[in-house]
Amino acid sequence: MSLDVLPLAAETRPAGGAAIGEVLWATAIGVGLTAVLLALVFVHRTRRSTILTRVGNRLGSATGVPAWVALPTILTTISLLVALLGMLWDIALHIGVGRDEGPLANPAHFLILFGLFGVFAGGVLACSMPLDEKPGPSAVRFLRGWDVPVGGIILTAAGFYALLGFPLDDVWHRMFGQDVTLWGPTHLMLIGGAGLSIIGLLLLEQEGHGGLSTDDGDRKVGQTARFIRQASAMGGLLLGMSVFQGEYDFDVPQFRLVLEPLMIAGAAGIALVAARLFMGRGGALAAVAFFLVIRGGIALIVGPGFGEILPTFPLYLGSAIVVELLALSVALARKPLVFGAAAGALIGTVGHATEWGWTQFTQTLSWNRDILVEGTLMAIVGGVVGGLLGALLASGLRRRLPRPAVARTVVVGSLVVLAAAVANGLIATVPDDLEATFGIEDVQEDPRTANITVQLDPADFVDDPAWVQITAWQGDGLVVTALERTGEGAYRTTEPVPLHGTWKTLLRVHDGRVLTAVPIYLPADEAIGEEEIPAEDGMTRAAIPEIDILQRELKEADGSLWTISNLVVLACTLALIATISWGVGRYARRASALEPYPDAPADSPADGAAQTEGTTAPDAVSR
Repeated sequence: MSLDVLPLAAETRPAGGAAIGEVLWATAIGVGLTAVLLALVFVHRTRRSTILTRVGNRLGSATGVPAWVALPTILTTISLLVALLGMLWDIALHIGVGRDEGPLANPAHFLILFGLFGVFAGGVLACSMPLDEKPGPSAVRFLRGWDVPVGGIILTAAGFYALLGFPLDDVWHRMFGQDVTLWGPTHLMLIGGAGLSIIGLLLLEQEGHGGLSTDDGDRKVGQTARFIRQASAMGGLLLGMSVFQGEYDFDVPQFRLVLEPLMIAGAAGIALVAARLFMGRGGALAAVAFFLVIRGGIALIVGPGFGEILPTFPLYLGSAIVVELLALSVALARKPLVFGAAAGALIGTVGHATEWGWTQFTQTLSWNRDILVEGTLMAIVGGVVGGLLGALLASGLRRRLPRPAVARTVVVGSLVVLAAAVANGLIATVPDDLEATFGIEDVQEDPRTANITVQLDPADFVDDPAWVQITAWQGDGLVVTALERTGEGAYRTTEPVPLHGTWKTLLRVHDGRVLTAVPIYLPADEAIGEEEIPAEDGMTRAAIPEIDILQRELKEADGSLWTISNLVVLACTLALIATISWGVGRYARRASALEPYPDAPADSPADGAAQTEGTTAPDAVSR
C-alpha cells in the first residue's frame, strides 16, 4: 500500500457513530434474524411443525438429554466459539489498523453479531421448546401450559444483554467518540454477556439431566461422556472469564499492569474451583485442557491463519494443579466456601507465580519487580473472590447452596471487594514535570523508520519501572519494543520503529501508579480535527495522559451525561448478575427439596450438614 493511500484511508474511517445507511442495514439484519427465530417458536408452540423437536431429539439421543436441552446447548456452544473468534480477530484488527471504515466493513463484527444472536436464540429456544413436560423442578410458569427452565431464562438474559451492547455501542460513539479499547462500557457488555451465558448452559444441563421432568429424573448417560461435556462447559466458563484481559494478551494494555494478575486469578478462581467442586477429581485440569485447546486454536487462526497479530493467553495450569491438590483434603472438601477461599489464596500465590513465569515467555510487557508486591496482593484478592463465587456456583449446581443470607452476603461482598480492587488498578497518575528528549536516526526514508534514543528529565524519574517502551500501532501492524537502558534516564530502541502513514508511535512509561506517555509521531486525522505531530530529531515533549494518545478519538464529555451513561450500563450489568443469582438459587433450592443430588444420597452423613452449611458430599468432591 502506497503512502499516498494511507492518509486517504484514515479520512474514510469515521470517528463517531456509524453512517445511517450502515445502521439501517444492521437493524435490518437484526430484525430479520429475530423474525426467523420468532417464526420458529410460533410454529413449534402451535404444533404446526415438529422440526425443532426432531432436531433436538436427534442431537440429544447421543447424550441422553431432552430436545429442549440438546438443541439450545449445541447452538449456544457453536455460537460462543464463533463470537470468541470474532472478538479476538476484531481486537487484532483494531490494534493493527485502528478504526473501522464502518461496522459492516469489519468482517469480525459479523462473527460477533451472529455469535451473540446465536446465544440469545439458544436461550429463547430453551424456553420455548418444552411442550408436554415440565422442564425441570425449578421451571417458571410463563403462560398457562407454558413453563420455562431457569437455565433458558439466564441464557436469554445474557444473550440479550450482550446483543444490547451493539446498538448502545453506536450511541456511545456518537456521544463520546470511539473508544479503541476493550474496556469501553458497551464493549464489556458484549463480552460479559457472552461469558456469563455459560452459567445458563450449566443450569440447563442440570435441569435436563438431574432435574425432575416427565421421566422423574431417570435419564442416564455414560459418566465419561458427561464429564467431557461438563469439562467443556467449565472450560468455556474459563474462556469467558478470560476475555477481559484481552488487551494484555495483545501487549497493548491501556491500564496499569497490576490489573492483569487480578483478572487472571479471578477467572481461575471462578472457573477452576467451580469445575473441581462440581465435576470431582480432575475437573480443574480438564477445564484448563479445554481452554488451552480452544484458545490455542483460535490464536493460530487469528495469527498465522488470518495474518493478524498473534494473541497470547494465560496458562492456568499451575492454578489447576493447586486446586486439585487442595481438594484431596476431605475436611476442606466438606466446606465449599472454605475450600473456595483457600483455593483462591493458593491461586493468588502459587498459581500467580506460574503465570509470572509464563509472561516472561509470552509477553513483551512481562511482569517484573515493579508490580511484585501489589500484583501479588491483587492476585490474592482476585483468587479469593473468584474462589468464593466459584464455590457458590458449584454448590448451586449440586443443590447444596448455603442459607440465603450467607449466599447473598458472599455474592455482594465479593462484588464490592472486586470493584474496589478494579478501582485501585484504574487509579493512575500523570506527572506534571516529566519531559522526554528524542534523538532520531533514520534507518529508512520511504517508508520512514528510525532508531530512537530517549532522555528523560528528570533523569531519576523512574527507578524500577513496569515498562519504558515504545508502542507503534494502527499503521497496518503492531510494534512493541522494550527500550534498552543506557544510563540514568537514558534509553534506546533495539529495533527501528515506524514514523509514517497512519502509524501512531509513542513513548510509554509505567512506574508504580504512574502511567503516562509522550507522543513521538501521530498522523493527521481530519475526522477528529487533529493535525500531524511530526517526529523530529532533538525534539523535547512533555508527558501527558496515555488516553490522550491511545484514544485520540474520544470527545470531551459533559460530566452529567458521562455519569448517567455509565450508570445505565452499570444498571444493566447488575440486573444480569441478579438474574443469574436468582436462577442458581431457585434451581438449587427447588431441586434439592424434591430430589437429593444423585452423588449425595439422602442418608449421607454430609447431607444434613450440606442443607445448613452449604457443604458438598465428600465422595462427590474427591472422587
